[in-house]
Amino acid sequence: MRPHKSTTFQVTIKTGDKKNAGTDANVFITLFGTQDDTGMALLKSSKTNSNPFERDSIDVFTVEALDLGDLWRVRIGHDNSGKAPGWFVEWVEVDAPSLGKCMTFPCGLWLDKNEEDGAIVRDLFHEELQTRLYTPFVPYEITIYTSDVFAAGTNANVFIVIYGCDGLCTEQRNLCTNKREQKMFFERKSASRFIMELEDVGEVIEKIRIGHDNTGINPGWHCSYVEIRRLLPDKDGTETVTFACDRWLATSEDDKKTIRELVPFDIFTEKYMADGSLRQIYKEVEEPLDIVLYSVQIFTGNVPGAGTDAKVYITIYGDLGDTGERYLGKSENRTNKFERGTADTFIIEAADLGVIYKIKLRHDNTKWFADWYVEKVDIWNDTNEDEFLFLCGRWLSLKKEDGRLERLFYEKEYTGDRSSNCSSPADFWEIALSSKMDGVDIASVTGPMANYVQEGRVIPYYVSVTTSKHQDAATDSRAFIILIGEDDEVSNRIWLDYPRGKKGFSCGSVEEFYVGGLDVGEIKKIELGHDGASPESCWLVEELSLAVPTLGTKYTLRCNCWLAKDRGDGVTSRVFDLLDATVVNIGVKELYEMTVWTGDVVGGGTDSNIFMTLYGINGSTEEMKLDKKKARFEREQNDTFLMEILDIAPFTKMRIRIDGLGSRPEWFLERILLKNMNTGDLTMFYYGDWLSQRKGKKTLVCEMCAVINGEEMMEYTSYTVSVKTSDILGAGTDANVFITIFGENGDSGTLALKQSANWNKFERNNTDTFNFPDMLSLGHLCKLRVWHDSKGIFPGWHLSYVNVKDIARDEIFSFQCDCWLSKTEGDGQTVRDFACANNEIHDELEETTYEIVIETGNGGETRENVWLILEGRKNRSKEFFVKNSSRQRAFRKGTTDTFEFDSVYLGDLAAICVGHLARYDWFIPKRELLWHVKTITITEMEYGNVYFFNCDTLIPLKRKKKYFKVFEVTKTTESFASKVQSLVPVKYEVIVTTGYEPGAGTDANVFVTIFGSNGDTGKRELKRKMRNLFERGSTDHFFLETLDLGELRKVRVEHDSSGYYSGWLVDKVEVTNTSSGVATIFSCGRWLDKKRGDGLTWRDLFPSV
Repeated sequence: MRPHKSTTFQVTIKTGDKKNAGTDANVFITLFGTQDDTGMALLKSSKTNSNPFERDSIDVFTVEALDLGDLWRVRIGHDNSGKAPGWFVEWVEVDAPSLGKCMTFPCGLWLDKNEEDGAIVRDLFHEELQTRLYTPFVPYEITIYTSDVFAAGTNANVFIVIYGCDGLCTEQRNLCTNKREQKMFFERKSASRFIMELEDVGEVIEKIRIGHDNTGINPGWHCSYVEIRRLLPDKDGTETVTFACDRWLATSEDDKKTIRELVPFDIFTEKYMADGSLRQIYKEVEEPLDIVLYSVQIFTGNVPGAGTDAKVYITIYGDLGDTGERYLGKSENRTNKFERGTADTFIIEAADLGVIYKIKLRHDNTKWFADWYVEKVDIWNDTNEDEFLFLCGRWLSLKKEDGRLERLFYEKEYTGDRSSNCSSPADFWEIALSSKMDGVDIASVTGPMANYVQEGRVIPYYVSVTTSKHQDAATDSRAFIILIGEDDEVSNRIWLDYPRGKKGFSCGSVEEFYVGGLDVGEIKKIELGHDGASPESCWLVEELSLAVPTLGTKYTLRCNCWLAKDRGDGVTSRVFDLLDATVVNIGVKELYEMTVWTGDVVGGGTDSNIFMTLYGINGSTEEMKLDKKKARFEREQNDTFLMEILDIAPFTKMRIRIDGLGSRPEWFLERILLKNMNTGDLTMFYYGDWLSQRKGKKTLVCEMCAVINGEEMMEYTSYTVSVKTSDILGAGTDANVFITIFGENGDSGTLALKQSANWNKFERNNTDTFNFPDMLSLGHLCKLRVWHDSKGIFPGWHLSYVNVKDIARDEIFSFQCDCWLSKTEGDGQTVRDFACANNEIHDELEETTYEIVIETGNGGETRENVWLILEGRKNRSKEFFVKNSSRQRAFRKGTTDTFEFDSVYLGDLAAICVGHLARYDWFIPKRELLWHVKTITITEMEYGNVYFFNCDTLIPLKRKKKYFKVFEVTKTTESFASKVQSLVPVKYEVIVTTGYEPGAGTDANVFVTIFGSNGDTGKRELKRKMRNLFERGSTDHFFLETLDLGELRKVRVEHDSSGYYSGWLVDKVEVTNTSSGVATIFSCGRWLDKKRGDGLTWRDLFPSV
């Protein structure tokens, strides 16, 4: 008889968290498929609770059935018996492993004759969004034969793992589901048979691992052999694979191991032929895996407290499989194992693992001295003498480093993929966005990664969702977004999932997600929804934000709407038009793949926080923190991850800083590589030394010159800084003084003025000299920032001037100061910016010349005329008319044409108008003539500022000038000469408005940093004498003097969380340039509070577009 296709359903039922929600009645269920139904099945024996269907409980049952087809309906009910038969059902989940489908049937209703409609039987239908698909399981018939020797049987919990080729395996599964079965099976001279649905390991079973947990009265077990029977791929028969054992699995017998790995020795096949006969074939397995003894030598570090008394476990991974977790019980060479400065050897028997590349170490944190420092692990294959070395140098401790008891280590020479470290959706999205997916067939991706890949160009998005404070606003549903772009291009459904299994949105919470999705161009609409289908899964969304780094745009929508079936308009998803959103410009960023090499030196890895600042021809980035994520930046390791970096390339230098915190505060940095994900351009940065206060150069900061195509982008020099303190009463200071030097090649970073020829620095009328050798040249200097930390008995300081000498250029740059840096003198500021006195400030231009370079694409050339008008911040140009003729042809396909245009000075260019005009009014073409404008580049010749317009548009030919196209500037490169003209002192008025909600005011110290096109102010404290600032509903005014920042782009407002009431609700910040009268408003409306919203105490605010 041919085998029937049967299905095992795991039914999970959630009883609601309501008063009297549980039931004492007899519960039944019927599953309906497209081909059949199960009939009424009583749910008696719950796998999770002895007393099922109690309030707020989850019960799991198994239902067996023949093939039902596709499941589409569930009938749940009870017989209304017992003292309290009423029952509130939250949901029913039906998991069919053989189908690879887990379906949720929402309910959220009473099954009670005295509640709602009085029904005690309900038909439930599955919610499509909550259906989870995975690789279907297949049935295995596992028969285990216990030997006929004394005390061969066991009461322990026996488990099994089945392995196919290339390490593909099932999960470890217990063969018995309860203690009653443990007592029934595995008796002496018995055959114990189990039918289990497990992952499909492919056509060939390479090995199995069988073992037990050593529990029960008689845990020792002598296993004779194991048979595994399964269906053939074409379902026309079965094959039975036999695994010989004939050994003890006991801590008191044989080698005292409770785990064995077995390899097959014969295969028995039964197959139905076309004539209905049964053909039986017996064959021996050819070239099975060898059973190998591995010598594992573990070196405990020679540091105080390094040894451990805890139980230690190891898992070894190779390209042919893994050992499973093994307890390291008996050391071959020592009685007291894992002591400080010792090496312990253990023997592990396993099927051949092939090339070993990874191990996992953990301990159970038991006993008094559980902390453990592992120096290294050396593994020998005793058969072929292959050696695999793992450099560890880490603590396994809840008290040290990052508090972890389990760690992954990779083999010293391993350079392959480490994506198995993924534990959160953000990790998987990073892989989906990386170059690892280049050329990968999307259809071939399996496992968890399959949920994160999609066809087309994928880009990163940042999503923030604010849930209302309404008492019913929260939901435990799974949320998603769908992006709708130009030409109705639509992304896949992008799920907003948390790491580590966290679920739902609580009242008043602000949840942020890093996701990837299809690049739909300019986003027009966004759909927000969730998968909750029951009345209980309502959600009140207050605000939705979407940031698109590759476009430099952030959209914020004030939603204030219900996503619920029984609230509002009854929908669980809603489409929002981004025309209703507040839009801010956050700066266009390019996607880069960053690879960091840590050196092969003892202690080369670090636990410190690492920060990076990049400099390029077109500006610099802010300081960015590199995400450590588990095992990054370890000894002799290269780590590759994604970074979003402002479009400032080509790069000139990189600054790396570590904070020197953590149990390993030092780091040996070898080199760093940046790869542009769009263009493929590579930039290398070399260092090869320590970042440490004790080793190497004894510094926590380094600067590396960019190397592009083998050429260094910067030169080296030394600087001598001379500081003159004024000759007035109280001019000297005891505070620590710092400077930052700015030039055409970026800035120097923070330089502490420590070593002076004078024993007592910064005394009245003294000049102090400081040397800074071997620095990357800043080129021509333009600005100096000076500040002190206000420490010491007399911190106030009156500074006369600062001279900076560039040794390589043999040039001195002077900075005239003549002002106080004091909280009690002058205007109370301790941070000052000074312009270089060497730079000549010119009067504002009245007229200038513009060079216009027009690139014609391959989409269409023109013989007709073209006209342009330039739109600037200060003025608008007259019409620039380009006549085309047969003698002087312009605008041919794939060519570039250059023109010069005299005009009044327009200021920074913002846009251009481009028209395509017929040479003759009477000319009427038979078909539409299109001119393909690819790019336009305009250079202002006096200062050298360059403006890029990425047009890539077809412009139709018209007979009148009223038809034209407008293009906004895509990118601007400001020349150093232009920047110098802006460096004049300006006073800014900063107006801070505190919100009106209860508790909105703060007692903390507040700081602000203002960012503009010409730089930033540095971090400034907002204080006023004898004033109680930042109270609820108040507006506070401050004045900051600095060099002109140009167009204001961002304000960062923050506080230090000090004071009794530190939480603060910022309504808005307004910054006014008192010289020009231009005011810029930065709206906020968010809490800066560790206990509210997203818990941040700082905000970056942008002006609305």
